[in-house]
Amino acid sequence: MAHGFDLTTVVDRPIDEVFAFLAQGTNDPKFSPRVLEIEQATDGPPGVGTVFRSTVKDAGMKTKREFELTEFEAPSKIRWTERSKNLITVSSGGYDLTADGATTRVRLFNQFEGHGLGKLLLGVASRQAVKGQDELGAAIKRAVESS
Repeated sequence: MAHGFDLTTVVDRPIDEVFAFLAQGTNDPKFSPRVLEIEQATDGPPGVGTVFRSTVKDAGMKTKREFELTEFEAPSKIRWTERSKNLITVSSGGYDLTADGATTRVRLFNQFEGHGLGKLLLGVASRQAVKGQDELGAAIKRAVESS
C-alpha cells in the first residue's frame, strides 16, 4: 500500500515565476509550518544533485532532514528523494507544474517510507499528511502569489 499525499492547487502567477519560487527550496518555510529551518548545502543554483538540509517538526518532535533533487526540468518538473535516515522518510516527491494561461497548476506529492518503528507509524503519518494537504496547497498558493 502506498503512503503519502498528492495535492493540486492553482497559483495566479506565470509558470516561470512559480517554478523559480518552488525550485528555491529555502522558500519552504514560507508555506510549510513543519519546516523550522532550511539551507542549501551545495553550491550553485538549484538543479539535479542539489542538497537541502532542514530541521522540521512533526508530531511535536524536531528532526533533521536532507533532500537531494533528482530531476529538474524548468519550468515544469522537480523531483527529490530524502537522504536522511529517520523513522519515516520521503522515498520520492516532487512538483509538476502546468501553465494554464496566466495561472499555473501545481501538483505536489510525497511518497513515504517507514524504517524500523516508522513502519508501524507510516499509516498514521500518511493520514495526517493527507488531512493537512488542502491547507498546504492553499499556503503554497498564498506564498507564491505574495512573493
